Amino acid sequence: MKPRKWRTLKSDIAYRTPIFDLHRRRSTHPRRGERDFFILDAPNWVNIIPITTSGEVVMIRQWRHGISEFTLEVPGGMVDPEDRSPLHAARREMIEETGFDSDTIVELGKVHPNPAIQGNICFSFLADNVRQVERVVAIGDEETEVVLAPMREIRGLIASGKVMHALTIAAFSFLHVYNPPPKRSRRK
Repeated sequence: MKPRKWRTLKSDIAYRTPIFDLHRRRSTHPRRGERDFFILDAPNWVNIIPITTSGEVVMIRQWRHGISEFTLEVPGGMVDPEDRSPLHAARREMIEETGFDSDTIVELGKVHPNPAIQGNICFSFLADNVRQVERVVAIGDEETEVVLAPMREIRGLIASGKVMHALTIAAFSFLHVYNPPPKRSRRK
């Protein structure tokens, strides 16, 4: 049997926070009837893979309240209302969190972070030939430590669980598709 669409009957804000609103959405389905669903309404997000001329990825180590631990990840954050575009937001986040900048930034792809309960998009970017342009200054509640990781070690950091941030892993997956490693010949 082919799945059918749900139809929204009404939606209201159940709770507001500075970073997302929780919406209660009353929906109906031809076979399932009416139900309430709860949706996190968050702005779009960005992340960016900054790579130095020597092939190091500029990553950050920061405290994440959701897991009460430090993570190793690429710079990223919310697309603010004053950002002209996701690319603008990615560059801003990179400079704020690492102090590095680049003249060459390209979009790698985009994903829905969690479409079961969120409607936003995370845009991933690549910044080539980054250079340090300023010192990192803590902004608000956010403190970041810059960590330079050789690109050749990224797969191992992910495989070992040292990098577990899903959106960082998604960005590196896009990078692999955008810039796949050379094919190796097989011996017969």
